Amino acid sequence: MATVIIGAGVGGLTAAIALATQGETVTVLEAQSGAGGKLLPVTIGDNTFDSGPTVLTMKWVFEELFDLAGSNFDSALSLEPLSTLARHYWSGGATLDLFADTGQTIDAISRFAGKEEAQNYVAFSAKAKQIHQTLLEPFMKNQRPSMWSLTRAMPLGEALSINPFESYWRALRRYFKDPRLQQLFGRYATYCGTSPFKAPATLMLVADVEAQGVWRVEGGMAKLAIALETLARQLGVSFHFKSEVERIEMSNGSLAAVVDKNEIRHSCTSVVCNADSAALAEGLFGHSTASQERLLFQERSLSAITWCAKAETEGVPLDHHTVFFSDDYDRQFSDLQHGPPQDPTVYVCDQGAGRKLLLVNAPANAQLAPNDIDARLLRRLSKCGLNMVLNEQNMMCRSPYDFAKLYPATHGALYGRASNGWMSTFQRPAARSKIPGLYLAGGSTHPGPGVPMAALAGLRAAEALLHDRALMRRS
Repeated sequence: MATVIIGAGVGGLTAAIALATQGETVTVLEAQSGAGGKLLPVTIGDNTFDSGPTVLTMKWVFEELFDLAGSNFDSALSLEPLSTLARHYWSGGATLDLFADTGQTIDAISRFAGKEEAQNYVAFSAKAKQIHQTLLEPFMKNQRPSMWSLTRAMPLGEALSINPFESYWRALRRYFKDPRLQQLFGRYATYCGTSPFKAPATLMLVADVEAQGVWRVEGGMAKLAIALETLARQLGVSFHFKSEVERIEMSNGSLAAVVDKNEIRHSCTSVVCNADSAALAEGLFGHSTASQERLLFQERSLSAITWCAKAETEGVPLDHHTVFFSDDYDRQFSDLQHGPPQDPTVYVCDQGAGRKLLLVNAPANAQLAPNDIDARLLRRLSKCGLNMVLNEQNMMCRSPYDFAKLYPATHGALYGRASNGWMSTFQRPAARSKIPGLYLAGGSTHPGPGVPMAALAGLRAAEALLHDRALMRRS
């Protein structure tokens, strides 16, 4: 039996490894020049930058995958656990660090906002941990969870205790009185490409995910993709890069082959599609597999404007992850309904040797005047005490328009469908498509965006494929 995987992003790579460990013949087709998807780095002159995800969380996902393949994750690449999870600044230079050591974080918040807010953080963290532990097995590791399946897997009171019907922002205001702490922890909603004013309170679990450990990959996040590709090759997986898919062919109602733009035909009995889940619905892989999914009409997540820049800074010190907060958080997310914020929150990843990744959120359809956006970003940094000069010769800027070209069918969104409201949790596409033998993986599918979540999606796709294959053999 042969499987073709469309896309060598994290979901496609993990699916390939999981299938190969079970003796499946696997071929991966990737339109770009290398594996990794959003992990692929940007090179400017002699400098290489992480231009997408910049941290690794939920390390256990990859440890279990490598164990499955008879290998060791910690031997495959060099990881550094971060003692400082992130540094945060506000106008005037007020600053707060969050630490891997909970006691240090409690002390830091106490100095920053008072003992009462430090105790509020303790209560918030306990709730985040409870939600994370409650959802891990029945939701994050489940093929296609629903509110019904969750209530069957746990008592009704426990299901309701994860706050599915409350907005994240309302929950934050119950826990914290200091608006700066509301901003800081509200930012976790943007990890899923949404607003804390629209996201469900269950997203506070992200705080516990980070508390369980954040790792920096030596040499950049692209090394993770290389480690996954290397393991897949050791298991016999074949890769074809610069191999853009033209169509998926079917014969007598069954999958027959995947054909690339060069008309090279790869025969198969199963396909795992590690592209945006809307690609099938939009017919990007041919009319024979185009479905009538509602994906075309669902609200898209946020996008971003990013700068990879070689730039020195003066003023307040940077950590690996530093956030510079807007003065008006409400207006920032109000602006995002129409375009880039007038006063954006700015994320800076300091990658050493003057290399910086800067990011501000933007709507997927943002129309940009680059010089104006540069000025807004630099003004926000300056108000928080950081001075930086951007030089076009040592810089690459990407907009939602660029992301739309890089990742077809996303329309510029970086996180799939928007995670707005409690129902969005259950409306992401699951591993099984409507077409027998065709499976979905990646950050636009369940359980959601982010590197470890995309990896889980790939594992769920492989699991579903192997389960269905076993049923066919028995019938």
